[in-house]
Amino acid sequence: MRKILVINPGSTSTKIAVYDSHTQLWQENIEHDSAVLQTYPTIFAQIPYRLPMILRCYEQHGDKLEELACVMSRGGLLPPLPAGAYEVNDEMIDVLDNRPMVAHASNMGAAIALQIARPLGIKAYIYDPVTVDEMIDLVRVTGLKEVTRYGQGHNLNMRAAALRYCREGGLDYKQQNLIVAHLGGGITLTLHAGGRIIDMVSDDEGPFSPERAGLIPTYKLARLIFNDNMDYREIMKKLQRQGGLNGLLGTTDVRQVQERMAAGDEEAALVYEAMALSVAQGIGRLAVVVDGAVDQIILTGGIAYSELFTGKIEKRVRFIAPVTILPGENEMQALADGACRVLDGEETATVYRESKAKRPL
Repeated sequence: MRKILVINPGSTSTKIAVYDSHTQLWQENIEHDSAVLQTYPTIFAQIPYRLPMILRCYEQHGDKLEELACVMSRGGLLPPLPAGAYEVNDEMIDVLDNRPMVAHASNMGAAIALQIARPLGIKAYIYDPVTVDEMIDLVRVTGLKEVTRYGQGHNLNMRAAALRYCREGGLDYKQQNLIVAHLGGGITLTLHAGGRIIDMVSDDEGPFSPERAGLIPTYKLARLIFNDNMDYREIMKKLQRQGGLNGLLGTTDVRQVQERMAAGDEEAALVYEAMALSVAQGIGRLAVVVDGAVDQIILTGGIAYSELFTGKIEKRVRFIAPVTILPGENEMQALADGACRVLDGEETATVYRESKAKRPL
């Protein structure tokens, strides 16, 4: 038996799971008191509160820490870096604590993992964080000198879906051109070619989603900000949490939208169709980067469970390539699979070093 502890901190909960290699033995979602969390001045200040709860939950399952082969955590918002596994060290923790791209609960995951692993003499890792960026220079250029495109999306689940598709089909990931769309509260897409994520569509430049506004005409957006005298926090809240289905239909639940459609709600039907179209447009945008030579399109994420929604996308993009549906978030399994690739010697974990390159806006 080769046990792996997987940790995934969220804003008000921490998911943990134990795997025997690729097989999940158990999973728990530890809920945290929001009122208690609000008493901590920073995200990292929450670690002494969360860590004992994680260890207590682990021990309640009858497991012993000494049985662990490694600890794997969801990666935080580090500055842009290539895909793969990274060994957690003090330098990474310093960046996540003091200089992350964005303050987010996932930033503390690496520190929690290291605090568990270090006394045991084993390694702590992160895998495919949100800020994976392997984009080619050609697609980074925009029409504003001050703004450069960079990668940021649901890389963990999308790359796991791409690797799973290749593994189950007996294909070499490095020889495939794949477009993967993550369909969730936010929608992002990636183009995989030559074993790299060479381009992507982030949640602020493509499809709108249950919560995100997606691509907005910039002139009109500038006018909205100016006319309503919005500050940065206000406009980001509108774009990230109050846009998409939430702003248009007053719900973030795709199932509720489908129920309204079935009851004859024409507005719900129009918005639903438009969201599916926006995903298809994102797929088309990525396809032209490789001159249309796409081997497979993969739809994943929670909304991919909806055959109605994926069917509307597939109808519009199957002329580009066949479509495979791999529904679900699958973050915990993706992290465990990444740990196995390191333990099996299929991948070598990179020892993290802080990049001195200029950070993107």
